[in-house]
Amino acid sequence: MSQAYTPPKVWTWEQGNGGAFASINRPIAGATHDKELPVGKHPLQLYSLGTPNGQKVTIMLEELLAAGHKGAEYDAWLIRINEGQQFSSGFVEVNPNSKIPALMDRGGPEPIRVFESGAILVYLAEKFGNAFLPTDPAERAETLSWLFWQMGSAPFLGGGFGHFYAYAPEKIKYAIDRYAMETKRQLDVLDRRLADNEFIAGADYTIADMAIWPWYGGMVMGWAYEAAEFLSVHEYRNVIRWAEQLHARPAVRRGRMVNRVSGKPESQLRERHDASDFDTKTQDKIGGA
Repeated sequence: MSQAYTPPKVWTWEQGNGGAFASINRPIAGATHDKELPVGKHPLQLYSLGTPNGQKVTIMLEELLAAGHKGAEYDAWLIRINEGQQFSSGFVEVNPNSKIPALMDRGGPEPIRVFESGAILVYLAEKFGNAFLPTDPAERAETLSWLFWQMGSAPFLGGGFGHFYAYAPEKIKYAIDRYAMETKRQLDVLDRRLADNEFIAGADYTIADMAIWPWYGGMVMGWAYEAAEFLSVHEYRNVIRWAEQLHARPAVRRGRMVNRVSGKPESQLRERHDASDFDTKTQDKIGGA
């Protein structure tokens, strides 16, 4: 059992007391160094990493392109958050919260910045004629409700369960039990919803699916935190059906590859500047670290 901790009257930052992310965690915002962000040839400039939050946006962009929206061509630049690249002056200008993903739309008279993955999904949907976002008021409300469910729920899965189960410097039973319970409750919410609906928001594939799949689909597919057995994800048969259905979509597979720095080399397209990059610039083809 861990030694009991009595909080002091005033908290002070003990630098280095942060487990796997001690080198980048800090209690203040703002830039740590001056560096401009690169800009490519397309109006849409994405600065990201292939985490579940990053995958939401690249899946959306690839789905837009697959649906024939040529204006959705984009440059995806790799931001290595473990090296603190999200604290550059250029990145902070796009996202003052220093989190990936961050999008800059340079297609109009003035550049438009969009940060937070859910906001980016809504922005892109509306930009391309409400693509993957219903216009019927009831259907739109359902889609947005599930999108914001994900935005509010996933921190319990990632920053809660994932952190204490996989990354914390010591295993704390109370913390793991607390967040494992909540993660399983959330999976049960989805499983009950998907028992009677093909997709999260109903009969149609929407940005709600794109937001939820990288986190919860990844969990039941066995990709997250090596915790599938621990959480008995096989119990959530409807979520597994849905997760496999989305994984079969070519655009989803492509989106999951972009800005990815782990896994099989052929699954990593660390930067994406053209559709042909999937055929010529994955790590198995270009090699290197």
